[in-house]
Amino acid sequence: MRINILQHTPNENAGSILSWADMHQHEVYVYHPYQFNGVLPTVSETDLLIILGGPMSPNDELPWIAQERTLIYDMLQQDKPIFGACFGAQQIAKTLGASVHKAPYKEVGWANVHLMTTTIPNVPEMINVLHWHEEMFDMPENAQLLFSSDLVVNQGFLVKQNVIGLQFHFEPQQNDVREIVINDGGYALECNALSQTPETILQMQPVDFDVNQQVMYTLLDYITSK
Repeated sequence: MRINILQHTPNENAGSILSWADMHQHEVYVYHPYQFNGVLPTVSETDLLIILGGPMSPNDELPWIAQERTLIYDMLQQDKPIFGACFGAQQIAKTLGASVHKAPYKEVGWANVHLMTTTIPNVPEMINVLHWHEEMFDMPENAQLLFSSDLVVNQGFLVKQNVIGLQFHFEPQQNDVREIVINDGGYALECNALSQTPETILQMQPVDFDVNQQVMYTLLDYITSK
């Protein structure tokens, strides 16, 4: 399987998605459309599309953001699997006709999400995850609500059996969190409803990242199983 990853900022990489790909001996190609003039893969050369987070908004009028949604649309038309995190999930939602807008609360740091459906087996009912956002998606039509947090209801969705969008992050591993915080920690200091500083985000990291990694594996296994 060829996995094409769209990365939108240097300090938010694919984390445990890469170890899942390596475990299954999949080929991984990483694209940086924000930096390299909108270079993107074609749908014909994509078996699984991963769309990562970033500081931009789907509502920004940048050509590569619209081109990325064209790729998502083509993937959806061919029922190919897609996973999106944060900005990636918002891009999927907007492609599906849902709006993206300011969330009622800015969430930056660690907080629990609650599982809202048992459609995907072997996912814990409550998981401590990393949030790094102030925008959110409305639920796309015909999507299932997958996760909610105490502050923001729409935290994750499932479309059919092959498309998942999450407003938060399962994929970062311990070193990835450090990279996010040392480069973008200032984002936590402005109107953060979780009231966590860069220092407390590092101190509050889950003792064991294995749970989040295993859930990430479970979700990827699910959308690529057919």
